[in-house]
Amino acid sequence: MTNDIQERIKRLIIDQRLPSGAPLPTETELMELLGVSRNSVREALKALQAMGIVEIRHGFGTYVGPMSMVPMIEGLIFRTVAGHYRGEDSLLELLELREAVETGLIARLAGRIPEADLAELDAVVRRMEAEAAEGSVRAETDRAFHAALYGSLDNSLLSEVLEAFWDAFHRVRTDLVDVPTDPRVTCKQHREILESVRSGDALRAEEAIRDHFGNIRIRLRSAHRD
Repeated sequence: MTNDIQERIKRLIIDQRLPSGAPLPTETELMELLGVSRNSVREALKALQAMGIVEIRHGFGTYVGPMSMVPMIEGLIFRTVAGHYRGEDSLLELLELREAVETGLIARLAGRIPEADLAELDAVVRRMEAEAAEGSVRAETDRAFHAALYGSLDNSLLSEVLEAFWDAFHRVRTDLVDVPTDPRVTCKQHREILESVRSGDALRAEEAIRDHFGNIRIRLRSAHRD
């Protein structure tokens, strides 16, 4: 019953083309509209809130939620951590998922990134190099590079998915595994990715991405053995 009510509320949001932040009918109105009890409506709304589809503001009402990737990120993190403690290579699996997505996209970018985005990527790599000179590249800088790299595809859903994979991987990796890094290698690999897409060489770009993820994979496996 609860699942059916959830689906009907989602259909209501879709049919009425309600944007994030738009008010939903009151509990009483939903009861009358759906022909169900107050408890059933509340249970369905709580479940939808957990998914980010609705937002319950106590004392104000229920609104269409942000529909963000947060539930997906939390699910990925929980699954990866649980798998790790069961002895599975779940962190490597998550890395391979990121690699598959980014490798599949990089050829589309070769020779097609606008100059403004190339300038932003240049600035991020220079920041990496400055940080490396001080001993380590900050995770936020690495994240900024990958976000800027695919930004010109102008696909907001893709950007959110990539951010979700990145966030889940780095949060879990930080908690579970101490992975040694060479900041000079990190800079070199990101510079190679940038120069390959700038040159328009799709095969070189794919190879650069594979080398980058291959290096992370090697370090992860080494950390597991230690």
